[in-house]
Amino acid sequence: MDKNLLQKTQLKDLTLLDRFLFSETIEDPRNLQIILEIILGKEVLLKYLPQPEKEQKKSPLYRYIRVDVWSEDIYNTVYDVEVQKKDTRNLPRRSRFYQSLMDGRLLKPGESDFNQLKDICLIIIAPFDIFGYEKYQYTFEMRCREVPQLSMEDGATRIFLNTHGKNPEDVSPELVELLYYMEHSNQRTSVSYQSSRVRELQGNVNTIVENEEMGVRFMQAWEELLLERQEGREEGLQLQLQNQIKKKLLKGQSVEQIAEALEETPERIQQLIDKMA
Repeated sequence: MDKNLLQKTQLKDLTLLDRFLFSETIEDPRNLQIILEIILGKEVLLKYLPQPEKEQKKSPLYRYIRVDVWSEDIYNTVYDVEVQKKDTRNLPRRSRFYQSLMDGRLLKPGESDFNQLKDICLIIIAPFDIFGYEKYQYTFEMRCREVPQLSMEDGATRIFLNTHGKNPEDVSPELVELLYYMEHSNQRTSVSYQSSRVRELQGNVNTIVENEEMGVRFMQAWEELLLERQEGREEGLQLQLQNQIKKKLLKGQSVEQIAEALEETPERIQQLIDKMA
């Protein structure tokens, strides 16, 4: 394996914007409750335990996606909370796909009464500004263009949170602290938070990070990821080598000539030719 890939990240280096630590943290419903209540500015009473990192597939024609945290409150509102560290430039449309997937799960097979669809709230937390207006929070609900005060009332809400917002006067100080903490949660003792709930969350995260068994689980997950990346890299290199072989075969070169040109053994070249056949 490439030596550079062996430079492992440690659990203590992660923040709550890293999916592994976020998912492990949210397995405790109290932690999810704290995050939801601060973001939504209201009491949230969960009736189902959080279900972290569920892999969903709508049908054989759909791609797999990762749903970070899926839970439901006593009023039957379903919450999907996602953290996104990298700006993939597709989050608005990806949130639309997540929403459609959630809706597909919420109707029972054969159910045709769409009024039975539960309210859903999709929340994406990121360390960048998706929309460029320097807001901490962007909340989207369906409204009529011609009659702005007319709401579709389809029960769907999408919230995008930016940890680098610049409008603290428009949101609660507790939300500002939460977002700052989520991005800097690997700084375990350097910041004193005013919010008792953020301090509680901080203590719970510290307990997770200091757990030896959790550290082992993270290292196993990290090594599996490195192995997948290495296998993908090797597959790509092999494909590149096969393309070079094809070009040289078309020029009439022999196995020995190709091996010498590509600095490979004739046996290796013959193996790759056999795979291409």
